[in-house]
Amino acid sequence: MRERHQVNVLRRFSFRRCAADGGSRGSRCISWLRPVALCVAACLLPMPTWAGTQQYEPLSASVQAALSGAIADKKPPGSSFKDYSEAVEWLSAMSERLARRVPDQEYRLELLRAIHYEATRAGLDPQLVLGLIQVESGFRKYAVSSAGARGYMQVMPFWVKLIGTPNDNLFHLRTNLRYGCTILRHYLDIEKGDLFRALGRYNGSLGRAEYPNLVRGAWEQWRFEKRSKSMPVSAAAILQPVASRR
Repeated sequence: MRERHQVNVLRRFSFRRCAADGGSRGSRCISWLRPVALCVAACLLPMPTWAGTQQYEPLSASVQAALSGAIADKKPPGSSFKDYSEAVEWLSAMSERLARRVPDQEYRLELLRAIHYEATRAGLDPQLVLGLIQVESGFRKYAVSSAGARGYMQVMPFWVKLIGTPNDNLFHLRTNLRYGCTILRHYLDIEKGDLFRALGRYNGSLGRAEYPNLVRGAWEQWRFEKRSKSMPVSAAAILQPVASRR
């Protein structure tokens, strides 16, 4: 019943964006959720992931320095939530949804706190990052694509040489999230906020709709609405600081 309801929601949801490109290419209109079946498969079924290949592109010295600085920033000082109630509500809601994929509650909360921190730090919606991870790796920490992309956010190793240090381990929870969120933010900046094209760059499928559609569908699954009711996860567990281990 739950899956049928989500299918109906996806069928009703239509996201289209029209933009003009200086008249040189005329106007273009992009359908974000063209194949409903793809979104349903990504959001509801334990299917193979859609990890792609981020393409190496030369960076200017200033951009490379800025990205290196973002990657090398200090460890998070604590919570990225605005207040106690936001932390309790968001972590409880997300933890409940993620329980099937990550059964260990302690690790699940650590992962969610880190995702929220790194996404917020990069100016991204944490629910978008959750959707991207779902599509890219299925929340498998040690996932490796055929192209060699690694970890939760399927980061290509060339990024370590380009903007990181030799000791950076892309299977480390926080390191992988830091790289992934920084890279997605970089692509969004390149594309002037065009999420469709930024996601295409992230997956190495620029210009094709399948991957952005899948991420958009997964993002909808992680939609968060604040509500006041008792939460199943203890406040003591939720408010632990973001860990740097694993």
